Amino acid sequence: MFQLRLSLCCLFSTLSLQRQMMENLIIAKARQDALQRKMEERRLRLQEEANRRFAASGAMTAEDQEQRILYTNVLEYEQDHDWPKQWKSNLKRNPDNVTLVSELVSYLLSQSDHPVVKLLRKHQYRVYNKLYPIVSKGPPPSPAGTPRPSRSTRDLLHGVVCSQSFTDSSLSPSLSHHLNTDDEGEEGVEPNMHTAVDRENSFEDLEHFLTQLDWAPPLHAGFGSEPTPDPDAEVDPEPDLGEDQIQELEMRALKEHLKGVVKDVHIAIDQLLSLCLLSFECLNTSTSKDLCLAIIEEAFFTPLWSPLVALFRTVHRDKEQAFELSMKLYRDASPGDVGVPLKLFPPDPDALQGSYPYQSAVQELRLLLKDTCPQRKLDCIVRTLRLICACAEDYRCLHEAESTPKTAAIGADDLLPILSFVALRCQCPQLVSECAALEEFIHEGYLIGEEGYCLTSMQSALAYVESLHTGRAHPHADRVI
Repeated sequence: MFQLRLSLCCLFSTLSLQRQMMENLIIAKARQDALQRKMEERRLRLQEEANRRFAASGAMTAEDQEQRILYTNVLEYEQDHDWPKQWKSNLKRNPDNVTLVSELVSYLLSQSDHPVVKLLRKHQYRVYNKLYPIVSKGPPPSPAGTPRPSRSTRDLLHGVVCSQSFTDSSLSPSLSHHLNTDDEGEEGVEPNMHTAVDRENSFEDLEHFLTQLDWAPPLHAGFGSEPTPDPDAEVDPEPDLGEDQIQELEMRALKEHLKGVVKDVHIAIDQLLSLCLLSFECLNTSTSKDLCLAIIEEAFFTPLWSPLVALFRTVHRDKEQAFELSMKLYRDASPGDVGVPLKLFPPDPDALQGSYPYQSAVQELRLLLKDTCPQRKLDCIVRTLRLICACAEDYRCLHEAESTPKTAAIGADDLLPILSFVALRCQCPQLVSECAALEEFIHEGYLIGEEGYCLTSMQSALAYVESLHTGRAHPHADRVI
């Protein structure tokens, strides 16, 4: 009897426990359904708010629809985080505090889960993907080397023109992994845009390439080693083209590819700035917008500038080769040999005590290669020209008795030969491609005024140096030879 009672108690206890577990499951399911309804209601509410925001502009374009989705993501993010409200409150109390604006944008870009940062990573990957098939096969060819035609036109055009749609299997292992992560994304937004990734891992191949810029040229022709032929693949007959025609096709394909990359960069910067201003309307002033743009550009270009300029160097290799020939030919030239007036450099070189004319400007210009942000590179050019003017003023005072001249030391006609001399002494053919890239990526607003004048002057000087080795650039060229 005792055992029967014990068995009945155990049975009732088990049934009670099972009933309690079922009740808990029902309660949990009800809570989960309620939470999902709540989240869906919030998503619809935020989407309606975004729709009202963009409906005022009339008919929505595809770009407007994408911006609406991104703005909805921003609103959802702000529902779950308090720091955007705190920053908005601080900026509202201090609308003219530029330091606060810079700190806000920097803090925003440090939050890997914010939609602005996800959009930044998405565009960086897109540009990196277009650069990877070219820059991963080796550094740009040496300007002093002989141009090397590809053996296969078909492989060349497939590798360059079709690289915009290459498969993920050609990516680095880590980058391919991040780009293939299949997250649940909103409609119209790429899934990888929602994946927070480690910057070091995602750009490990890019960093590996940067450490190999001093490699010897590849043994094979073209951009890298020839692909291993598939014995089962059907081989199409190739046209009988000469080396010059192949090189022309190669350069045409590279220029078109570069044009597409430049367009992608401009689209990326514009979308990032727009989303940043949508996230924080208090930044939509002239000064704040400029600060915001500068910080966004620095974050965007820092990991990408070296492969970008590598592509520019490949496209401008003929100009760099001409620059290097002139550089070697005029390595011992004095300022007068490139047309600098006698009054604008020291009459006695020994008086400089081991240095050379305009040395401070040369040293400043060399710093341009160390920066990875276009705006800072442009600032470096501006400082170079200011140092040239200061040096020219000092040198003219050495020739004239009056120590305080009433007119400027140099004019536009004098600036070109001095800047050419500085570029020659800099010994950096890469300046040709760097300045070509700056012309493409510097925001239009900065190309008006002093910055634009300085960049134009630098490009004119570089073009002048490129022509020096022909012997037709300056009447004194035969003295150097």
